[in-house]
Amino acid sequence: MKYFLIIQGNNSPEFLERILRICRHRGFTVQNLNAETTQNEESLHITITVCSERPINLLTKQLEKTFGVSQVVILTQNIKIQASA
Repeated sequence: MKYFLIIQGNNSPEFLERILRICRHRGFTVQNLNAETTQNEESLHITITVCSERPINLLTKQLEKTFGVSQVVILTQNIKIQASA
C-alpha cells in the first residue's frame, strides 16, 4: 500500500536523516520526498510517500515520538485492490 504523509519539525542538519532512518527500520520504502524550510528557516515541512504492506501506524507512532517532530499527518492512503478472474 502507498501512504502520503506530511511531517513538520525542527530544521536541523540531522532531522531529515533521522526521518529516513525510521522509515527504513520500520520496513517502509520511500517513493517520493519533498522537504522545504519555512520562511524563518526554523521549521522543516516534509511531504513523503512511502510504500509497504505493513500498517501505517507502525511508522506514524514512531515518527510522533521522534525528537524534533511537531506534527505527523496522513493525507490519504491507496488501498491495494486484488482482482480475481
